[in-house]
Formats: sequence, C-alpha cells, structure tokens
Amino acid sequence: MEKLVIIPTYNEKENVAGILDAVFALHQGYHVLVIDDSSPDGTAAVVKDLFAKYPGQLFLEERKGKQGLGTAYIHGFRWAIEKRYDYIFEMDADFSHNPNDLERLYEACKYQGADVSIGSRYVPGGKIENWPLDRHIYSKGGAIYTRLITWMPVKDPTAGFVCYKRNVLEHINLDGIKFVGYAFQIEMKFASWKLGFKIKEVPIVFVDRKIGVSKMSKGILKEGVLGVLKIQWYSMFKNYRRQVDATVIKHDAAYTNDTAAQSK
Repeated sequence: MEKLVIIPTYNEKENVAGILDAVFALHQGYHVLVIDDSSPDGTAAVVKDLFAKYPGQLFLEERKGKQGLGTAYIHGFRWAIEKRYDYIFEMDADFSHNPNDLERLYEACKYQGADVSIGSRYVPGGKIENWPLDRHIYSKGGAIYTRLITWMPVKDPTAGFVCYKRNVLEHINLDGIKFVGYAFQIEMKFASWKLGFKIKEVPIVFVDRKIGVSKMSKGILKEGVLGVLKIQWYSMFKNYRRQVDATVIKHDAAYTNDTAAQSK
C-alpha cells in the first residue's frame, strides 16, 4: 500500500462525499482515512454510506468529542505507519485543497528528492482565492513571523496540504507534538526540518470554502502566535526524534534499499 490521504472532519456533511469522490476519481491508487470527531451533523454516516462504493479504499476512525486538528492527524499518522503506507497526505475536506494537486505533492516526494512536500500559497505560482483582506494579512504576516522566529526556510509554514514520507513520521516523536491548531502545522514542519529531512514547497491555488463554516477562531490564532515562540524556545531543550528501536532501524534499511533501487 502506497498512498493514504488523511482527512479530519467536524461537521463536513455537505462536503465530505464530494471530496472523497474527487480523490478516488483520480484513479491513482489513493486510499483515504477520514477521522471524524463525533460530528453532530452526521458526517460519519455519510462516509459509512460510501464504504460499499469504495471497498478497501475508504476508512473511517470515529473519536469521541471535538479533540482538535492536530490530534486527529497524529491519530492518522499512527494508523498509517501501522498499515505501512509509504506516502501520507494531510488534506482538508472543504475543497480549499484541490484533489488534482495530490499527484504534484506525491511526485515531489517520489521523484524529486523531497521527504516532505507542502502545497504552498506563498511560492511563485501559488495564490489564495476568495479570502477577505484581514485573513490575507493574518496568514501572510503569520508566515513571515514564523520564519523570523524559527529560521525555518518554509514560506508557508501553516499550510495544511502536505505529503510526508513514512520515514519522516517514523522518526518524529509524535508524543512530543502538542499543538492542535495552526501551530501544529508549524511544529510538524519544524520537527521535520530539525531532523534534517528535505522539504519542498509546491505552488497551489488555495480556494476558501464555499460550503460550511470555517474552523478559524481567535484561540487558534493565539495558539499560532504564542506557539511559534514556544516551538523555538522548546527546540533548545526538546528532542523531536523518536526513540529509535530495532523495528525502525529495519524499516530504515528497507527504505534505503528501495530508494537506491529506484535511483538506478
């Protein structure tokens, strides 16, 4: 099994069937894991109704209560590692991320030497559509602020459209990733960078959601501002690397051999 797209959901009943159909319509071998936090609108039921249409390709993990984006992805990462997927994607359910761009992120990791590829709004060719001016200011200002504080060479550190090689996630101490909102996205990229993995930004067009309600809040923005400071401060004392055991060493050896074989 090679490619898994993780889609966290909370009250995405109006979007989830469409985004799943769009991913599977690519016919590129993607599997999808939806992680639903007990959406009161019945999002999980919509996903279950599609199991028969996409047998062996669509999976659902239901969690009690609204636990946050970061914990949903960590849950998905662990699931993906256990199932031995090689490329693990983060993606929103609301079509702000174009499913057609999945292949570009995949190719950056598969063929262009990246360990982490980011669907970026702030590299040449990337842009945002349908956002009000204040969100542009918050997002762009936050990206610049993050680079100044962390020195991380990523122009869109809060991007939520990402592809990780399994090797990256196996080496990150996922228990040490504590943030749940925008700062979660920053901390994952920061941990990858600190561990020496190659990050590549791929330009995308980010389109604001047309259906449903944005999950943005003042609390998430505050976490982003303070979280960046904490990430940089804790990095002086914190080891982002997971304790390497014999299993990971064996996985790394297999990964190295596979990579060598592909390069011949």
